[in-house]
Amino acid sequence: MPVPQALVKNASDEMLKALKDNKAELNQNPDKIYSLVEQILMPYFDFEKMSKLALGKNWRQLDNEQRVKFVEEFRLLLIRTYSTAMLEYTNEEIRLLPFRDDVSRKRVTVPMEVVQPAGPPIPMSLALYENDDNAWKVYDVKIDGVSLVTNYRSSFATQIRNKGVDNLISDLADRNAKLKS
Repeated sequence: MPVPQALVKNASDEMLKALKDNKAELNQNPDKIYSLVEQILMPYFDFEKMSKLALGKNWRQLDNEQRVKFVEEFRLLLIRTYSTAMLEYTNEEIRLLPFRDDVSRKRVTVPMEVVQPAGPPIPMSLALYENDDNAWKVYDVKIDGVSLVTNYRSSFATQIRNKGVDNLISDLADRNAKLKS
C-alpha cells in the first residue's frame, strides 16, 4: 500500500475507533469531538496550503499578520466542519478504492467512499502532497466530487470583494467563537 494511502487508512481507522470508544461520552458532551478531530486528523493537514488555495489570488494581498490570523480561523472552521460530520457518524465504513497515482510525482489523490448502512456509497477523495520534510499532508478534500477548498474560494472571494479581507477574518472569528460557546 502506498504511503499516502496507508496514512489515510491509519488516520481513518484511528478516528473511527475513537468515535466508537467515545460514543457514550460524545452523546453526553458533543464538544469532545473537537479535541478528537484536532488530535487524530488535523496533524495530517496543511492548513497554510489550504488557506492559500481557498483565497486564491487574494492570498497575495494579505500581510503576514492577516495570513496568520486567516490560517488560524480557517483551521478552526475546518475542524468544526469535520467534527460536525464525525458526530453524525453511525457505523458507516470508509472503503479505500484502488490507488492509481504515482507517488514519485509527490502529489496524489487517495480515492475512497463512505459506505452507508442505508443508501448509496458517498464518493470522497483526499488530495495530498509530499512536503519538504518528506511528510504527506492533505491539502483538499472532495466529497461527491465537490472540493471543500474550491467551495470556500468563491464565497471568500465575494466577501473580500464586498467588504475586504479584515472583514472576512473577523467574520470567521465570530463564527468560530459562536461555535465554541
